[in-house]
Formats: sequence, structure tokens, C-alpha cells
Amino acid sequence: MVERNRSCIRSEAIVVKPKPCASELSSRIRSCKARIGIVGLGYVGLPLAIVFSEKYEVWGYEADAEKRLLLRRGISYIDDVSNQSLKARLRGKLHIASSTSMFRRCDCIIICVPTPLDQSGNPDLSYIASSARIVKRIVRKGMLVVLESTSYPGTTEEFLGRAIADAGFSPGKDVALAFSPERVDPGNKEFGISSTPKVVGGINEESTELAAQLYSSIVEAGVVRVRDCATAEAVKILENIFRGVNIALINEIALIFDRMGLNTWEIVKAAATKPFGFMAHYPGPGVGGHCIPLDPFYLSYKAKQYGIVPRFIELGREVNEYMKCHTVNLTVSALRGANLDPQSATVAVIGLSYKKNTSDTRESPAVSIIEELSKRVGKVVVHDQRVASLATLRGTYRSIPWNRVLEVADCLVFLVDHDEFLHLEPKELHGNHVRAIVDARNLLDKEKVLNEGLVYRAIGKNSCA
Repeated sequence: MVERNRSCIRSEAIVVKPKPCASELSSRIRSCKARIGIVGLGYVGLPLAIVFSEKYEVWGYEADAEKRLLLRRGISYIDDVSNQSLKARLRGKLHIASSTSMFRRCDCIIICVPTPLDQSGNPDLSYIASSARIVKRIVRKGMLVVLESTSYPGTTEEFLGRAIADAGFSPGKDVALAFSPERVDPGNKEFGISSTPKVVGGINEESTELAAQLYSSIVEAGVVRVRDCATAEAVKILENIFRGVNIALINEIALIFDRMGLNTWEIVKAAATKPFGFMAHYPGPGVGGHCIPLDPFYLSYKAKQYGIVPRFIELGREVNEYMKCHTVNLTVSALRGANLDPQSATVAVIGLSYKKNTSDTRESPAVSIIEELSKRVGKVVVHDQRVASLATLRGTYRSIPWNRVLEVADCLVFLVDHDEFLHLEPKELHGNHVRAIVDARNLLDKEKVLNEGLVYRAIGKNSCA
């Protein structure tokens, strides 16, 4: 029932196919003769380049010289792009550009660069500013420029519109300009670029139609046209705020239910059987990735310029950040519950990526948790088959083999529910030293762990004593 409702919502949002525009570029897109340039070949840009290059000539540029070299050799640094598919595209229509001057031969420029926060927690738009300078140098009449990088409403026109105007062209009239938010979910095998509806908003109607026409050629799920660039930018911000705030809500609920002796995971699972009015979110050790920890604060920053204090957004961040501290506190509690001195204990952090079944460590909660644990326990070791090492302010931690973990660790802290951890049984976890378990992802059966004589602490499972 839940899946049916979700499918209905998705289909209702999809708009009719875009109308062909009376322009040379429209004709080139329809005939797949348009040349596409992609700025930024990371988690968004590289998969997009792979998909577009199935039909179009694509020039991709990555500012990192080492990554450019890897790509030319057919080596992918993105989980969702295999070496095999990359090599196949390189033998075809995908070209790794050595410089941004190569974009002068392109008809469409798509910008997929990072939008992090600076040290003060404010938007860092330096990558978009750099991309705008590229556009200013290479833009010509009749081009389409699209920004995919998440930012606050108004960014596309503020940076790229100005760059086009500074180059002597009229945005929307001489050069089509649009925003289309990326909806990449690393590791998601069900919803990829082609199977996820694409939102498009242009600076004017013709810009919207051209961008919609381009994306509809590769997105089977359909294109959703919105009023303008700012609306499309706001769509992406809303998606991530919704996730961040609801995760924070369930994290806070988990803290409350723990004290009340209730199992949050069981409660959410039961509540999710309601076919309307509820969407399941689950607690955890904090949020990570390229979206939820960062993007809502782009709107928070902008809201304050309009005299609005975004309390929900900022409270959500506080709760999600606290879950990292809560995880550390649970670990110390588990060690003491096992009659171990934390300052002499070895703790193994299991799972370093920010989500299951990926090697993506961007904004991973593991970083802060390891940094804090290293101050409060004797030694921290780490294990993740998908992540070789993790850089922190307390040094770089390298993943050790699982059998070595069981030989040295007094306490295992599970932060990620990779598939390879799903079938672990408590009787397999004793090793030579393991006395305690901290379960942040509902991986293990509490009663089985306790029956093995191990101390058990978990998020959302009435085990905070």
C-alpha cells in the first residue's frame, strides 16, 4: 500500500513531454547531435556524463589533475560507475577534457560542482563562482547552460546569469539558462539518473523547454517543469530539509523512547503499515553525505537575510549533531558496563561511510565519533571493507581486517548497516577480547547479544542504561 501511494504521487508530478523549441539547439538535441560539456566529474557529474555519452558527444572536465589521470586510464573513483562502463564510454563518445577551453565546442554546459559550507558554517560558493568564470570565457550565442549544484534560490541567476551578461549576451534570449537539481543517491540500485524524475526550471519558458528536452532524452521517469530557476533551486532545498528535519525528529523520539523502555525501531515499523499520512524514518548516529548535513543551511543562510530565523532547520542540525555525542556516550557506558576502564580499552568502529553499501565518506558521522572516542578511550581501530582509510583531525585511520578486529577490540561500535554486517551473529563476535557491543543501526538482536554475555547498548532499543 505504501509503495502504491508513493508511485501515484510520483506519476502525478510528471509533466507532459517538452515542446520542441524553434531553435538550432533544439534540433541538435532532438537528433542527439548536441555536444555536451560537464564541469565537475564527481558523484553527480561522472554518472551523468556516462548516461549522456550513450547518446551524445560529451566532454567532461575535472579540476583535480590526479582524478583526470585516473579517468583517462579508465579507473573510476565513484561506486556507481564501474571501470568497465567507464572504459566502454571512453571508447565511444565520452572525452575527458584536459582544459576548460574544450567547452567552446559544446552546445550545452552542465555544472556539477560541490557546494560545501565554509569554516563558519556559511555557504561556500567558490566552486560555482569558478564555474561561472569558465562560462564567461567560453559561452556563445545559442548555448544552453544548466546548474545542478545545490544552492539557495537565486544562485543560478546571481552567478551564471551575471557571467553570461558579462560576456555580452542576454540570459534567456541569447543563451538559455536553467537549474536542474541533482537527485543522486549513491549506492541506490533502484533509482538512478534515468529512473528518477528530473526537475527543471529555466530563466524563461524557452530555457525551461530546452533543458527539459535535453534531460527527457535520458530520463525515462519524466521531467517535471517548474516556474523558474529559483523554484527549481527551492525544490532541492526542500527535499533535503524534509529529510534532515524528519531524521532529527526520529532521533529525538528515539532518545525519549529509550528512557521510556520502548523500542523505536519496532514502533516505526508498525507505524509504517499505515497506508497514508506517515513516512518511515529511522534513528542513527548522525547524518552524512553531500546533501542533508549541508544543503539546508543554504536556505538558513538566505532566510536570515530576509529576517527569518529558521528554527526547525537549525534545531534539526543540533539534534542530528548530538547523536554523534550520544553514540560516544553509549560506547563509554558499554565499556563501564563490562567493567572495563575506558582509558585502557580498545574500541573498534565498524563502518566508516555515511550510509550503507557505499564507500562514500563525505560528512560521515564516523569522523567526529572517532575523533571524540580517541580522546575518551585507550585506542581506536576501524574496519570497513569498502573504505580503506578515513582522515580525521586526530590522524588517518586505516581499516584493519575483520579477524584482527576480533583479536584486539574490547568493544565493537557498529555505525553502518552494510550488507556484509547483516548476517552477523552475536556468538561470532566474542573474539579474544570483545566484551561489549554498541549498535547504532539495529543490526543485532538485543536478547541474543545479552544471552552471549556481552554488554549491549543501542540507539532506539531501550539499552541506554
